Amino acid sequence: MSVLLDANTRLLVQGIGTEGTNHMKRSIDYGTNVVAAIHPRRGGEQQEGVPIFTTVDQAVRETGANVSIIFVPAPFAADAMLEAVAADIPLVVCITEGIPVMDMVRVKRTLSGRKSILIGPNCPGVITPSTKTRVGIMPGDVFLPGKVGVVSRSGTLVYEVVAQLTSLGIGQSTCIGVGGDPIIGTRQVEAVRLLNEDPDTDAIVLVGEIGGSAEQEA
Repeated sequence: MSVLLDANTRLLVQGIGTEGTNHMKRSIDYGTNVVAAIHPRRGGEQQEGVPIFTTVDQAVRETGANVSIIFVPAPFAADAMLEAVAADIPLVVCITEGIPVMDMVRVKRTLSGRKSILIGPNCPGVITPSTKTRVGIMPGDVFLPGKVGVVSRSGTLVYEVVAQLTSLGIGQSTCIGVGGDPIIGTRQVEAVRLLNEDPDTDAIVLVGEIGGSAEQEA
């Protein structure tokens, strides 16, 4: 059993502009089961063979989506996160950077007591190589299935660390990019706790970044 993602992951993509569509296609190519996309004016159409819905609630009811990834522009990203939380999606990953701090305060307040786990914003996402499940923008070709979990605040550094692990034949169980913004959904210490409870993870690599005390807490 992997952390956050597994073979039963059914991914929904919120925001299918150029970036969202590009990474949706990359996730499909990697092996991820992408079941729905959201666009307020394109309901009933398809993108990359994936059905488009106008609301998250409708997409969840019709496809059983249980993970959402958000590529919505910063001014609207908080509302996209809240829509996914309101639909009780268990895992919500927000890639968007530049979200206003007070918007994230509102999101964090809403998350309290809800079933959803938020990763991000301003993060590279989550990937589980053993099940070929990619939710985010991480380059799938550098990952190798294995027993080492990776938690990182930095996007580019996580790619470098994983590439070095893979070059040494050391595979990864789950890699989590928590994001580097002041207010995020899941802190490093919480991500480490998840990996500590994973029987398929034997060791954890923690990748820090300048500023704050998140690494010390973890």
